[in-house]
Amino acid sequence: MTRTLTALAMAAALMGATLPPAAAQSAPAAASSIAPAREQSATTALSDERQARDWGLPPEDWARYRELMRGPLGVLSPNLDPLTALGIEARSDAERARYAELQVRFEARRVEKTLAYQRAYDAAWQRIFPGQPRVTLPGDQPSTNAGSGRLAVFVKADCAPCEQRVRQLQAEGAAFDLYMVGSRQDDDRIRSWARQAGIDPAKVRARTITLNHDAGRWLSLGLAGDLPAVVQKVDGQWQRR
Repeated sequence: MTRTLTALAMAAALMGATLPPAAAQSAPAAASSIAPAREQSATTALSDERQARDWGLPPEDWARYRELMRGPLGVLSPNLDPLTALGIEARSDAERARYAELQVRFEARRVEKTLAYQRAYDAAWQRIFPGQPRVTLPGDQPSTNAGSGRLAVFVKADCAPCEQRVRQLQAEGAAFDLYMVGSRQDDDRIRSWARQAGIDPAKVRARTITLNHDAGRWLSLGLAGDLPAVVQKVDGQWQRR
């Protein structure tokens, strides 16, 4: 009996010794792989919650936006903002109206911040370079020459119709203030666009044509339609031409 027990003990010891290390460590390895996955899931959830809050959306609206962007809408318009995407794919008139109101409020806050920064930028320029000419002109509204027949022209980069419209206005001898939407406060960006559009530097020096950062002015006018936009003040109101 003793010999039998000893043999069994030796067999068990040999079997334990020959177990592969991978099998012995499989449980701890599986546990360690679960932890990073859980951390990543928690991080994603926090990021979604923060982004939804930034856009003024409840979690269920943000989840629907994410779902929409994984479909045809996201393929055709990959950079669409959440409010526009949800508004386009609204499931009822009431839902569409709600997203439109949210977007108006969101844009109003953004324009207010942009204009506040533009005023700070203008003041900083005057402190640092007093009297030195620059591309950006002070003022929160297009063209201070109201009633003079002067035009305000809003353009953007990579816009062939914008260049064509500016060339046409220049050929007609029109005086106008050009505002570049999306200039990112980069003077060189406006100068490069002006050269590409064939704007005469002499007219810029003479201020027949001025070059300006938009800084939210186009949105603040609340006019419909795409760019380019040629607007003029008529009876105190800015209107498209």
